[in-house]
Amino acid sequence: MFYCLFSCQSNPEKKSSQGKTDSKTDTLRVDFWNGNRSEIRQDHEREVLEVILEATSAEFGPWKIKESRKDYPGDEESKAFSQKKHDVLVTIAGNQKFNTEDLIVIHKPLAKNILGYRVPIINQKDSLKFTKTSKTNIKLLTQGIPETWSDADIFRNNGFEVSEEGTFDDIFDRLTKGNFDFITFGANEVKSIFQNRASKAEGLIIEDNLMFFYPFPLVFYVNPNQLELAKRLKKGLSIIENDGTLDAIFKSYYGILVEDLNLKNRQLIQLENPFIPEEFADLKPDMKLFENQ
Repeated sequence: MFYCLFSCQSNPEKKSSQGKTDSKTDTLRVDFWNGNRSEIRQDHEREVLEVILEATSAEFGPWKIKESRKDYPGDEESKAFSQKKHDVLVTIAGNQKFNTEDLIVIHKPLAKNILGYRVPIINQKDSLKFTKTSKTNIKLLTQGIPETWSDADIFRNNGFEVSEEGTFDDIFDRLTKGNFDFITFGANEVKSIFQNRASKAEGLIIEDNLMFFYPFPLVFYVNPNQLELAKRLKKGLSIIENDGTLDAIFKSYYGILVEDLNLKNRQLIQLENPFIPEEFADLKPDMKLFENQ
């Protein structure tokens, strides 16, 4: 019987709780998968992991991160532990791709649920469709979402039209061609995504009036072989949360976005996330998040 200290899926048997260490130095080597996300998220989540490992080094020893930013298409992401043999990754709580996988979940949000505040990218010529609109009118439009992304099922379950196809790389070309009306991304990443990807497609803008919300917190998923690493991450996350470091890192990456994107003055459309774990089921919009940055 597998005893889970945090939260787990399935009951893997005969799993080792030892991390990967360099036998010469007793340095913990952490294989961190950091693909399938925007550049700003990659940098932020890597820094959070680094600070956690450093905060626990006195108790658990030295560490070294081996990071992979390789993108995995489709359901290949769900095999990050069982086939790719990574140790840890960050994803949204309740990610349906991992439902059949053995893993450990640490139910402490890394970024204040900011990924759940969704800002649209649209064709500039369609701007009037999004001005002083309503949830009913937005449901008449179609949102484009890359294949297998978790957002697709959330929007469908809330009665929205969804075109789920293609990849993160080609979705902006398809928006430009009018295959659908809009795309949404987390408030923490939409500007980075626009600058690095969407701006290369002609006629696209970040819509400046509307924002969706649903519970979508980012958490650590840990390889079930790595019980000691999971214990270390949970303890370190509590340390940096309590001493203010986690909040300071958040502000350093995302504080300026509050003003740049006018988040506190946007029309908010609230959705339900039927896939969210019980631990986060009561997450509600917190506009104070955008007032105190």
